[in-house]
Amino acid sequence: MSVQMPLFFTIFISFIFLSHGSTTAVEHQNNMEAANIGAIIDVNSRVGKEVKTAMEIAIQDFNEDSDNRKKLILHVRDSGRDPLQASWAANELIEKHQVKVILGMKTWQEAVLVADVGHRAQVPVISLATASITPPLTSVRWPFLVRMANNDSLQMRCVAALVSSYQWRRVITIYEDDAYGGDTGMITLLSEALRDVGSEIEYRLALPPFSSLSDPKVAIREELKELKSKHCRVFIVVLSSLSLASHLFAEAKQMGIMGKDSVWITTDTVTSLLDTTNTTVITSMQGVLGIKTYFPETSPLSRDFYVKFRRNFRSEYQEEDNFLPGIHALRAYDTISTVAQAMKTLTNNSTSKMLLENVLLSHFTGLSGKISFKGSELSHTPVFRLVNVVGKSYKELNFWSPEFGFSESLMDKGGKKSGDGDRTMGKLGVPMMNWPGGLQGVPKGQELRTGKRMRIGVPANTSFEKFVKVEPNGSVSGFCIEVFKAAVEILNGKNPHSIIYDFKPFYDSYDDLVDQVINKRFDAVVGDVTILANRSKYVEFTQSYAESGLSMIVPVKSEVTHNAWIFIKPFTTNMWLVTGAIFLYTMFMVWFLEHQSNPEFSGQWKNQLGNTLWFTFSTIFFAQGDRLHRNFTRVVIVVWLFVVLILNSSYTASLTSMLTLRLLEPTVTDIASLKKYNLPVGVDGYSFVKKYLVDVIKFKPENIKSFGKEDNIPGEFESHNIYAAFLEIPYARVFLSKYCNKYTTTDGTYRFGGLGFAFPKGSPHAADFSEAILELSESGKLKDLENNLFSPSHKCSDETKTESLSLHTFWGLFLVTGGTSTFVFLLFLINLLRKPQKKPSSSDENLLNGTVELEEYSQNETIITSAPTASSIPVD
Repeated sequence: MSVQMPLFFTIFISFIFLSHGSTTAVEHQNNMEAANIGAIIDVNSRVGKEVKTAMEIAIQDFNEDSDNRKKLILHVRDSGRDPLQASWAANELIEKHQVKVILGMKTWQEAVLVADVGHRAQVPVISLATASITPPLTSVRWPFLVRMANNDSLQMRCVAALVSSYQWRRVITIYEDDAYGGDTGMITLLSEALRDVGSEIEYRLALPPFSSLSDPKVAIREELKELKSKHCRVFIVVLSSLSLASHLFAEAKQMGIMGKDSVWITTDTVTSLLDTTNTTVITSMQGVLGIKTYFPETSPLSRDFYVKFRRNFRSEYQEEDNFLPGIHALRAYDTISTVAQAMKTLTNNSTSKMLLENVLLSHFTGLSGKISFKGSELSHTPVFRLVNVVGKSYKELNFWSPEFGFSESLMDKGGKKSGDGDRTMGKLGVPMMNWPGGLQGVPKGQELRTGKRMRIGVPANTSFEKFVKVEPNGSVSGFCIEVFKAAVEILNGKNPHSIIYDFKPFYDSYDDLVDQVINKRFDAVVGDVTILANRSKYVEFTQSYAESGLSMIVPVKSEVTHNAWIFIKPFTTNMWLVTGAIFLYTMFMVWFLEHQSNPEFSGQWKNQLGNTLWFTFSTIFFAQGDRLHRNFTRVVIVVWLFVVLILNSSYTASLTSMLTLRLLEPTVTDIASLKKYNLPVGVDGYSFVKKYLVDVIKFKPENIKSFGKEDNIPGEFESHNIYAAFLEIPYARVFLSKYCNKYTTTDGTYRFGGLGFAFPKGSPHAADFSEAILELSESGKLKDLENNLFSPSHKCSDETKTESLSLHTFWGLFLVTGGTSTFVFLLFLINLLRKPQKKPSSSDENLLNGTVELEEYSQNETIITSAPTASSIPVD
């Protein structure tokens, strides 16, 4: 009994304290000052549902905090996406519920009308709508309006940066246009951003409001028919309605507008809702690129919010397929947090203006990022994320910020890039990107036009006619022309009659020819035109179809080889050493196998060494008859004779080649010698080479001569008008294929961009021909054309420098003879050990007896061989 009383007393006291605490909590709730907050949202839209759920969670979190002296009460009204209905709802919230602040308003049109109501009633209005173009004197017209969003100009700059990265020059915009202007403000911002990067909007497709469409499928299909006739295939979708965007992509895919070579880009208003769309919509958006506002998701507050949001959203909106919150829900939560913190220091006597001032002084980190204001809108610069729709979802690619452009990772706290911030989208890599229609490679963004005849300029004044040759009757031929025709054949195979052309000869310099493309007198230039940096600024070059660079051609002097030690050149040093080692090894084997039974390999050690050495060495030149007594030795010698035969034949052939070789040595070895002695050099008068020699290599202009045609070069050398000729690599290869015995290249080669076709800036043909040239290269046809161009003349002999024979060539041969000798040696030892035994016992006794007999046999053989014989009489 004494034990139970303290326990009962403890429970009783605890119950009293808990009851008192509970009463205190209830009293605290009852004593809290109530503050009404109004929210105007489109409650039937996905965004509206997310905003409503997030606000309710924020209100609950605030009211459950025991440190707060106020209780927030949320009053939600439906705007129906109608600005007039939003304005009526604002009046009703102020007059009936005396709300302290009004939140929501997804569109700018709703925000400004509600702001007018708030201004008259002196009630702050915090809008979630982004502003494309901020009207002048906004703070004067709507002094109680605060924007919980950023200006759309940064997002449009991000879109323009993406377009610029792939050099798409023209785009088509698709936007929603209603009685209040719709998305026209964003289109204006986009147009300005594109102009800054050298691109432009070719066509603007305005779709009617989704709410006004009785049959969206038919209406959208009629609008999209206009796009079928357009040349541009880069579409930027600027829609604020997910329903309209869903129908748009479904119809575009069915009509074939989302095929290969097309590009579709969506802004944040659509991309931010990809997590909430169903599988059908995602399927029709395969390959779409999207710009999405980035927000962190790793803080404890975020994790707690996600749990509550999924639970509450699933409970209230069971018809939805996805229960994850988007950026709109996060901003709605942060909006309530901003108002709640601003109200903490206010009393019942505080004015609305004091509340507004506290809101604008906010500075904290919320779910959507940093919350602070400047000029009545968020001051924090957003970071955007590029995403690519793939499969049933999307994959996240690079980040974009106005400070650093595209980068693979976010910046650290110090403001420095934690990744390669200079990495552009062009460097992101084609394999990482999925495009509409499953295209492999970057889309051109434009469709080839058919039926128009292209004027193709070709150089008529060419030094090397194998590249381009213009006949008197106007016909054109040559390597460059063949490459062009082969590329056209590929393109017309994909799109029949897409390329129709006429060649137009041009009798002036190559730079002037390229200028004709810039001035649009020619649609393209086809010929041996070198891709240079200064030319690429004004024209669009294709993929290079031939390498290019500067090579120095000089005459050669011919000499016959005279060298007293040339007889050791056929073999390398390692080859001689290994041959000697194998020779000595074979000599040892012959002596070991023969010296006990063959009198010619016995006697004094000097005689044994001399005879063995003489025997082995003489096998190189003639056979040895029956001087060998053991079959083991004969096996070793047979293999050795085979090795000797191969080495002897190889040595003779290599030495013969070296003795008859004519060495071609250049008369001039480097550019420095030419400049030092002011020797004249020759160049093609129609190319850029002369200017390059003067500006880059620093030749004196008076020392540079023009040789005109290819056939004039030998005469210029013979008359000593020039001592070297500077030719581009393709020309040098053609020249040397004809005069390979008289001229050679020397010194280093200066590389250029290669030979390519030139098109006007922004022309889709450049990308088409680049793709065709790559196909020619991969199929081997381009190589065949090159072989025909650079095939050597029949006058050219195939004289090349003979290399010394190395160990790498004969290591297998040495392995055979060494291995054979070693194998025979082992067999010989085994044969001695396996002689018949008198008393076979255990294995250990057999081994011992065999060893004893081997020793006795060796002693007997020594006694026999020590007897004086004719072969053992000293000869010296």
